[in-house]
Amino acid sequence: MKRTSVVIAALCAATLVSPAVASATPQLQRTLQRDADKLVADGSPGALVEVSTPGGGVKVRSGHGDLRIKTPVPWNAHFRIASFSKTFLSATMLQLVGEGRLSLEDKVDRWLPGVVSGNGNDGRAITVRQLLQHTSGLHDYLAELDLFTEEGFLRHRFDRLSASEAVKLAVGKPPEFAPGSSWGYSNTNYVLAGMVTEKVTGRDWQKEITDRIIRPLDLRETSHPYTSPFIPAPHARGYDRFVVEGSNPPRLGRRVDVTLMNPSAGGGADGSINSTTADGNKFLRALLGGEVLEPELLAEMKKTVPAPGLGAYGLGLMKLTSSCGDYWGHGGALPGYLTGNGVTEDGKRSVMVSLNTLTPYHPGAELPEGNPLAPVIDHALCGRG
Repeated sequence: MKRTSVVIAALCAATLVSPAVASATPQLQRTLQRDADKLVADGSPGALVEVSTPGGGVKVRSGHGDLRIKTPVPWNAHFRIASFSKTFLSATMLQLVGEGRLSLEDKVDRWLPGVVSGNGNDGRAITVRQLLQHTSGLHDYLAELDLFTEEGFLRHRFDRLSASEAVKLAVGKPPEFAPGSSWGYSNTNYVLAGMVTEKVTGRDWQKEITDRIIRPLDLRETSHPYTSPFIPAPHARGYDRFVVEGSNPPRLGRRVDVTLMNPSAGGGADGSINSTTADGNKFLRALLGGEVLEPELLAEMKKTVPAPGLGAYGLGLMKLTSSCGDYWGHGGALPGYLTGNGVTEDGKRSVMVSLNTLTPYHPGAELPEGNPLAPVIDHALCGRG
């Protein structure tokens, strides 16, 4: 699709402001609408943004949720929150710490004896804290899956891979660094965190998150798909552009509908939850507002280490900087869906951004550096309203 036709489609798409959150100032509404429109003009099929404050909020949308029939992104669209799921699991495990059933300094081998071993990997040297903070040094199992080319994704998107199988893929490679000596994002850490949770409780990690987070906070639109390739209705369809093979620098190809996929490769503890912008905001505000964890446990979650390229990383929670100060959040990315978010230190103001693509750029575009959602998050947290 040519750039001009995409831009025209974006400008013609529905961009009305939801009447349910009309208490925000017109200035903030206009700013966020411009941001959403720009995300679509830059190459995203659609965009949904919601800001939540004690006095109300604002929700805007732009572009299309279904490119075939040209319908807008649903106001209450469900989407795959991907790695934002890690924040839910980390908070769950910290509750177990508060109950004395688990320690952040427990070695992985205490709960999963012999699971992390071989090729220089040693579960006796890795703590639960290091799993949650990505300082274990473990190789990322996702790097071993053929899901990042168009051909590979279409061939393998319904494959099932258990948590134990994912860990075996990871420990089949040597560690990236010695435990605790550096930082490196690895989904293997949260696969193991899910397995530890199940050993501690004797229940699926999904049930623990549901009973400890989802139900108490009344997150009615948040759910676990397990291995289902479907997203609860209503939802936008997910689209992506894969890197053209052999292109240097890497360039993106045609747009592909990637809505249907198993989001739980590796057991799903690293990023399989479905949710909405409203539920995401509710969770973030409750978490930073002290409704989920006791103060000393929230303080542990917020102890950070430098995370090159991201900011600072706590326990399933990132500390980032906006034009008006620091904020907390955790983005997520899976084929077809890109999630960004942020919440102020006091938990009073938060934002959720959802795009129905992981690659919000035009065909042939070089992959830029930086987070395309950063400007809208900044405006949402620092703007008036």
